[in-house]
Amino acid sequence: MQNIEMNPNPLVDFLGKSASEFTLNDIIKYIESEKIEMVNFRYVADDGRLKTLNFVINDKKYLETILSCGERVDGSNIFPYIEAGSSDLYVVPRYSTAFINPISEIPAIDFLCSYFNKNGEPLADAPEYILRKAHHNFTEQTGFTFEAMGELEYYVISDESPFFPATDQHGYHESYPFNKMEAFRMDAMSAISRAGCLIKYGHSEVGNFTLNGKIYEQNEIEFLPTRLEDAADQLVIAKWILRALAYQYGVTVTFAPKITTGKAGSGLHIHTRLMKNGKSAMIENGSLSDAAKKSIAGFLYLAPSLTAFGNTNPASYFRLVPNQEAPTKICWGDRNRSVLVRVPLGWCGNVENMIKIANPSEKNVSIEHADRQTVEFRCPDGSADIYLLLAGLTVAARHGMEMENALEYAKQTYVDVNIFHKENLSLAEKLNQLPSSCAESAEMLLKQKHIYTKYNIFTENIINGIANKLLSYNDKDLIKRMGNDNNAILELVNQYFYCG
Repeated sequence: MQNIEMNPNPLVDFLGKSASEFTLNDIIKYIESEKIEMVNFRYVADDGRLKTLNFVINDKKYLETILSCGERVDGSNIFPYIEAGSSDLYVVPRYSTAFINPISEIPAIDFLCSYFNKNGEPLADAPEYILRKAHHNFTEQTGFTFEAMGELEYYVISDESPFFPATDQHGYHESYPFNKMEAFRMDAMSAISRAGCLIKYGHSEVGNFTLNGKIYEQNEIEFLPTRLEDAADQLVIAKWILRALAYQYGVTVTFAPKITTGKAGSGLHIHTRLMKNGKSAMIENGSLSDAAKKSIAGFLYLAPSLTAFGNTNPASYFRLVPNQEAPTKICWGDRNRSVLVRVPLGWCGNVENMIKIANPSEKNVSIEHADRQTVEFRCPDGSADIYLLLAGLTVAARHGMEMENALEYAKQTYVDVNIFHKENLSLAEKLNQLPSSCAESAEMLLKQKHIYTKYNIFTENIINGIANKLLSYNDKDLIKRMGNDNNAILELVNQYFYCG
């Protein structure tokens, strides 16, 4: 449940309740009081981007009708697996996702929608519904609930300036004016927060360079852990707002996994957290719990096929190459950025001591902090189908709980050194490798399909459709074929520049 104190969402502030408690009457009350003129339905299509229906509010009865019944859309133009001969779908707004449009000059309220078929049943292949099924099944099978958060990396591209040039590929946590787009990032964070998304922080990232009169600056917005379904919603809303605001600024934003050769690519790292009775189940007696280790084992076991949801075009695999910060080997470790699954610092030590040292004048330090430990899955990128990726991670965590040898498997795949260093090459060679192309990813998805379709979470239709799409790129050995041909690589990058 959202905390309503100091919440930047105007709806939460006005209604005095968390978004999860919003009702139809609440929404209508706000619209009438604040003189909202338009309602926008938004829903994610097969390309991962939000689609839109705009409604002008012309009377209360019409408003009540669209908010309670939804509207029809042509499913065949949204999902490729839907036949044109029977393509009608319903899109129905989820009140908990309501937010005031931060871009529109016309007062407008927006909703994310769910898809339903002609019988009023959830569309079985809709990614948002697959995620809901995955989470429900996970809780039913394990007794845990699952929380997640994303690290959304992106490049902002603006006109080159001769003043305060940044050092190439040293943009990490750089400040204005060396980071030119700090104001844009802050405006975006404010708008994303007002739309109901829970932001942890924002900063500039490693990547920066100039090319053809343009400055390319990499940034990141990281979110707070929240209910799995909400974590997915806030990522798609954030991507939409970043793009819309960039258009207003007259700059370009891209979430592409690789933007050019020799420069940092953009990932979409996903942090997860097991919860039980509203409390974290990640730590046990000061160490990572067995449940957390089992979920890690599941992530690693299904990692080759999880790329089908998290690394969805050929450019993705130009980021997942050896000796970069993006992972290639299937292993995990503590605070180790060379591994696929990282266990970051979790404030398990003497937090009170740190704050006293930093602030000697504080005599009575009493800190109540929930366990902030998460587990980070590091290979996905901005091409990801966010709902299917989180659903896949949920299935993987459940599978880890069901594996007889999960703890032993976790022990065998633990690494406490940088596997990119030359002295550790012999260790790296013993580890399994992530796919190096969409084709390999598709092969692994089909090989591990039975785990995703167990308990009727993913459908055969969606798994086969994703595999066929990945195979259609015909990119096996593409990295080897292109070699060091920068022009060919840039042409590929440009083809998927606005992915996701």
